[in-house]
Amino acid sequence: MEKEKKDLLIIIPAHNEEDCINRFLEQLERTGVSDIADILVIDDGSSDRTHYIVESRKHTMVTHVYNMGYGAALMTGYKYAIRRGYKYVIQIDADGQHDPCNIFSLYDKLREPDENGEYPDIVLGSRFLEGGHSFHISGIKKFAIAGFRKLIHISTGKKITDPTTGLQGLSRRTVLYYSIYSNFDPKYPDANMLIQTMLLNYRVEEIPAIMHSRETGTSMHSGLKPVIYMAHMFFSICAIWLRTRVMKKETKPVPRNN
Repeated sequence: MEKEKKDLLIIIPAHNEEDCINRFLEQLERTGVSDIADILVIDDGSSDRTHYIVESRKHTMVTHVYNMGYGAALMTGYKYAIRRGYKYVIQIDADGQHDPCNIFSLYDKLREPDENGEYPDIVLGSRFLEGGHSFHISGIKKFAIAGFRKLIHISTGKKITDPTTGLQGLSRRTVLYYSIYSNFDPKYPDANMLIQTMLLNYRVEEIPAIMHSRETGTSMHSGLKPVIYMAHMFFSICAIWLRTRVMKKETKPVPRNN
């Protein structure tokens, strides 16, 4: 009997996550995520045993020969999703900070129409909404989150509680838009991408999410990386604002029938 095709793809970017990824994939399997979705791990040039651990669990994996960055790993996943015909994508971190239970909530929200019969383009998992759960956040990260909230509100008139969340559900329309290189930041896709899509009238919603502290491994925002990240994000947001609102060189959204 031919296996029923699933319409949901889980994208997991991973770089040197040998301490976390085996346990995380086991959680996904145990909670039944693999029953409703296909799982794709993008090994972004890991120099540890990440590749071999994923391979042993027999999940689909794409490997970057070199470490190309978080955004580039996501773009690989987006292109895979488009070519394989998935209708929805959920991106989730490999370090175990995002609880697998969030996947079911994001998937339900993506398929839930509003009072006008319209569906979300992007659903964000927020640790700051009522019903969500957060872990300890450093002072510099809190500062960044507050700043990005303000920039989003100034730029779009909309309020987002968790602008740096990596836990996101995407419609096929959004995935198709992001899969185009010039539309996506291959290094630090974050609040800048939210501003860009909201300026193009993509529908963005938030739901409460459960997140945990990272138990092992090294965060991609460790050391001086948060400072570099904040500087990159600030200039990226300024560039997006100038391009779309001052120079009027607005990138075109993907039509809703795609």
